[in-house]
Amino acid sequence: MNDLDPIALELRQALTRLPRTIPPRWLYDDRGSELFSEITRLPEYYQTEAERSILEANSTAIAEITEATTVVELGSGTSDKTRNMLDAFAAHGLIERFVPLDVSEQTLLDAADMLAERHPEIEVEPVVGDFTRHLSRLGQVGADGPRLVAFLGGTIGNFYVEERRAFLGALSDVLQPGDWVLLGIDQVKPIDRLIDAYDDSQGVTEAFIRNALTNINATYDGNLDVGNFGYVPFWDGRQRRIDMRLRADEPMSARIDGLDLDLELAPGEEIRVEISSKFRPADLVVELAQAGFGAESHVFSDDNDDFALVLARRG
Repeated sequence: MNDLDPIALELRQALTRLPRTIPPRWLYDDRGSELFSEITRLPEYYQTEAERSILEANSTAIAEITEATTVVELGSGTSDKTRNMLDAFAAHGLIERFVPLDVSEQTLLDAADMLAERHPEIEVEPVVGDFTRHLSRLGQVGADGPRLVAFLGGTIGNFYVEERRAFLGALSDVLQPGDWVLLGIDQVKPIDRLIDAYDDSQGVTEAFIRNALTNINATYDGNLDVGNFGYVPFWDGRQRRIDMRLRADEPMSARIDGLDLDLELAPGEEIRVEISSKFRPADLVVELAQAGFGAESHVFSDDNDDFALVLARRG
């Protein structure tokens, strides 16, 4: 166990302490990225189209406000929605480079190729990495001009409160005064709409959550019985978040050789795979200010106030 790398050690610890969890990074291998792309096209999953509509309506204003010469996208995936933003930044005439960062290498490189062809005037510099571990790589990227770090898709909601505040603080540390952050957030809304968005009728979200186990098995030579788990999404009103778990249907003994781990689960025992917190924009503006992004802020929302983009400048 002492020989495990930090990512493996993190996973081993997450699976062995109670309550058991799986770090969300394990959702996003190439198959997971494909499944998430499917999720964004589901009729129940309103977030993607709501965020796209905000970007279509406000990307020019964001370019004018930030005057950014470098745009960084954390967890870029297919960079699908980013196309609208880059079109506006290119039309504004100041952007010099786009830096997408993602753990899924092939998905990242395919998206980078597409964007480089779409905007040959912009230098596209893909970075394979995990935004929770590799923010330091951004320290000197584009440091010669204002930078905008975009973190879209509501992904900031996948952090627990303490993790979110630590992440925003770490991001502030690697940026300079005058740099900007753009966060996509899902807003608080009726519970039935939230549950439907994470328990779709086609079962794509369930397959996405289960894929974390498949990814672990493939990476660390495990024999976790993926079919022995039921998918359990529910709303935690106190924390204002959707909680996505896998629950063992039967007793299970599993071996994960690469983690040097024997895992025993009782019937009904759960593994939390992901959370998705919901926000009131004003609350997040306060959190951003506490992290160092209090110099200036703007909030953009869709017509139904389903989703929002919060733009804040580092002081």
